[in-house]
Amino acid sequence: MPIRVLIVDDDPRFRALAADALVVRGYDVIGEAGTIAAARTAVASLRPDAVLCDVNLPDGNGLALAGELRPLRVLLTSSDADAAPRRLLARAKAGFVAKPDFLVTDLRPLLG
Repeated sequence: MPIRVLIVDDDPRFRALAADALVVRGYDVIGEAGTIAAARTAVASLRPDAVLCDVNLPDGNGLALAGELRPLRVLLTSSDADAAPRRLLARAKAGFVAKPDFLVTDLRPLLG
């Protein structure tokens, strides 16, 4: 069975690009959200296996959300490669890939 992924990002263009890239790689994109509030609702209703989440969202920080979502696998992303310090990623038990590297990164170790 493919891994079911929720995409959380406030940029609809990146959500579309990420969804297309994930589907091509065999993931099942089951939903999208543009805010942390919408992500919480989507996680509760859709029950994804993993979440691809932007670090900076209009209503909060994706790092904090990643900590809330444990034990779900969370892969954080940002256009700023330094947006997620390693110690905070370790605390949240989340992975990270910069948006410019998203299309060329092997996501299997990060999303499953």
